[in-house]
Amino acid sequence: MNPDASAVAVRVASATVRDPELAAAELARQLQHEHLGCVLFFCSAEFDLEKLGPALQAAFPQTRIYGCTSAGEITEQGYGRGCISALGFDARFFAIDCALISELERFTLQDAQQVIDGLLSTCREARLAPVKGNTFAITMLDGLSSREELVLATLNAALGTIPQFGGSAGDDERLADTHVFFDGRFHSAAATVMLVNTPLDFRVFSTHHMQAQDEKLVVTLACPESRTVYELNAEPAAEVYARTVGVPLAELDRGVFALHPLGVRVGGNHFVRSIQRVNPDGSLTFYCAVETGIVMVAMNPGSLLESVRTQIEASERVVGKPLVTLACDCFLRRLEAELTGQLDAVSEFLTEHRVVGFNTYGEQFNGMHINQTFTGVVIGQPECSIE
Repeated sequence: MNPDASAVAVRVASATVRDPELAAAELARQLQHEHLGCVLFFCSAEFDLEKLGPALQAAFPQTRIYGCTSAGEITEQGYGRGCISALGFDARFFAIDCALISELERFTLQDAQQVIDGLLSTCREARLAPVKGNTFAITMLDGLSSREELVLATLNAALGTIPQFGGSAGDDERLADTHVFFDGRFHSAAATVMLVNTPLDFRVFSTHHMQAQDEKLVVTLACPESRTVYELNAEPAAEVYARTVGVPLAELDRGVFALHPLGVRVGGNHFVRSIQRVNPDGSLTFYCAVETGIVMVAMNPGSLLESVRTQIEASERVVGKPLVTLACDCFLRRLEAELTGQLDAVSEFLTEHRVVGFNTYGEQFNGMHINQTFTGVVIGQPECSIE
């Protein structure tokens, strides 16, 4: 293998300077080369987004740029805050196309099929690799839209056997305004779907470290549209949750939510349903779908670092030495790492294994919207030389 192949196939970059033009110029300095085909970035909501969009377009005038706002970044140095993390994909190794979904509430299967067919056409025209077995999809959605389940299920039906992962955009835990980036500007109440075709080996994965407990909590009153649970076991939801996790009602906060989420059993596996907030009326609002009648269980954390290590090392056994790992890591996992003193160790592991990405308000995996997971794709290194 030509030693330059791995260095160019995917380049990673980050910028900490807050001025939009200087940040864009710094990313271009690190990523720009003659075969750069696409840039994917994740940025803090602390940037002036109205200025950052044009600055990025000016810095990469011949390159397609996609991205979203985040609740924390994962850079080549590990966890970051208030910065931009980015990847640059070489067009000789990756055929990439992306579409914007702007009407989330009216997104139909016919719409999804048209979107996916268009993206597949671009991948086929590049003639890099057959679509089957060489293609994956990356989705990014407005993290406050509450429409992830509908959009993902519809897209999954259109994607068929193509694996998919992604993350819900964040805004540094302000819970006010999240965005995806497409066609030179930031969009709210929208989503993007990116199709990536490559001859390189890859493995799409998802993992969490939460362990289900025995006590069952039945949702006896909920509003699916707002993801709010009013009653658990026919009692006020917040009171039942506080009693279950052994924390006084008045002390419920995001730290408790991170360490003691609830979960649901689907297809033999438990999936986390993270709590966003306690409301004044004693109800609980979640980051993921809830509805009357579902059965929830309390969940406690196992080893956060070991769950990541196991998944990454399993992926590396499949694809070999990684070129890069693109990860969507729930912001509540990062908060847990901070609360339990594991942040430096996790960050160091991410750096060692060339993981880049962002902290999300929810993760996406093969048509499901999930919480408190570490989800992404490990991409293997090129085996052939380039000219």
